[in-house]
Amino acid sequence: MLRVEHLEIHVAHACNLACESCSHYSDQGHKGIVSLEDADRWMAAWSGRLRLGTFSLVGGEPTIHPRLADFVRLARRHWPDSFLRIVTNGFFLHKHPELPELLKADRKIRIYFSIHHSSPEYLDKVRSNYALLRRWMRELGVRAFFYHSYDHWRRTYRGSGAAMEPYADGNPRQSWQRCDAKGCPQLFESKIWKCSPLAYLGMQHNKYGLSHKWKPYLAYEPLKPECTDEEVRAFFAKEEESYCSMCPAEPEKFKISIPLKIGRTKEYAAL
Repeated sequence: MLRVEHLEIHVAHACNLACESCSHYSDQGHKGIVSLEDADRWMAAWSGRLRLGTFSLVGGEPTIHPRLADFVRLARRHWPDSFLRIVTNGFFLHKHPELPELLKADRKIRIYFSIHHSSPEYLDKVRSNYALLRRWMRELGVRAFFYHSYDHWRRTYRGSGAAMEPYADGNPRQSWQRCDAKGCPQLFESKIWKCSPLAYLGMQHNKYGLSHKWKPYLAYEPLKPECTDEEVRAFFAKEEESYCSMCPAEPEKFKISIPLKIGRTKEYAAL
């Protein structure tokens, strides 16, 4: 078994928030969830070969998935000894009544509750589920962490939709060194991708038809299940490469606007 520190999987491509310049393109109107059948197949391609330190369930927004508890059970079956992380904005935790007992019984599962804005309007919308998770922690011993993602928000690309453009700083080493997605490889369509901006770029292109400037990055080749152990080691040991140039060498920090999309939130709350 080859040791890998961290791997992530999208539970859902959809998100109820629209945080500008999201590195997973979750502000770009992508929809849908990953089925348990697909996830099982993708995990099975690697769980016999990789021993993971941490396996993260991300998105999009994972709590949009109506069978999130089953998704957690599936991940645990494939990687019984790894830490599991559920990274969520918390808006729909109340939709998953099976989750707290599942987390109580498994001491190696963590919830990472990401707060995306400091405005009273945003905090008021998420307040009840913030309190719910605090109660799970207090009464059931669920392990959770709260963090302000907006504190370190930076641009990953310029523009959005069909007008989205990559950076052209021409310094892949510096782009890699300053990348927030560094160390977050993605399991997607049974393959392993270096980072989320590369993994879901094809989805973005299929939806919007990106300009020719993205052609070199759309040609990226992920790690395939039929690869050798030597190729796996080389993949995870590799630091910068030419594809890192799509992201900024000098990241621009900015204050995101309130990412609430009320209509979208109501739509997903009905799931």
